[in-house]
Amino acid sequence: MTTDPPAFVTAAGHPLRWQLLGELARTDLAVRELTARVGQPQNLVSYHLGKLRKAELVRARRSNADGRDTYYTLDLARCERLLCGAGAALHPALRLTAPAVAPAVTGRVLFLCTGNSARSQMAEALLQHRTGGAVRAFSAGSRPKPIHPYAVGVMADRGIDISGARPKHVDEFAGQQFDQVITLCDKAKEVCAGRIHWSLPEPADRPAFAQVADELDRRIGFLLPTLPHA
Repeated sequence: MTTDPPAFVTAAGHPLRWQLLGELARTDLAVRELTARVGQPQNLVSYHLGKLRKAELVRARRSNADGRDTYYTLDLARCERLLCGAGAALHPALRLTAPAVAPAVTGRVLFLCTGNSARSQMAEALLQHRTGGAVRAFSAGSRPKPIHPYAVGVMADRGIDISGARPKHVDEFAGQQFDQVITLCDKAKEVCAGRIHWSLPEPADRPAFAQVADELDRRIGFLLPTLPHA
């Protein structure tokens, strides 16, 4: 039997790294934002982010809005696997398992991107599909443009028809209340006040659209437990 602590415990055990993980569990953040939230100098935050990247708990991506910024994303799926393994390493009875029946959720969620032509439309459709419409999902953009045919095609591959979707300006939803407002592109984050930011690249070809849809589906899976229960 090995006496080495599990990988997650080693990576996350430092107090500042645990604090960084907690911030990133809620939203993607740039280094400057993380520095402000944890109240520590940038060089120290960057050092510990490097440790978390080496452990493959977080990923970094250059901002589409400002190439000088780098957004950090917590890999929740990997954290889930490692936490499960950490419990089991201590005692088999401590292995984490998902609930047999996921709780029913409700609420209203607004997804925002610049063009409302791809990422936000796919997110809206995926959330409504996964919850059977129990969660009312909407999407809009700061500069709407026609729905991208690759977005329609990728959703059709998943049995979801968005061919009749229309692009909408964010002003259409002014004054409305939402349980979550989520920006999906770095440019939209600069002009729209979302509570959560998912820093997703702008897809250019059909495979990239499919990858973005997969990433949205994963993130939505982790979003659901945070929404109001029916």
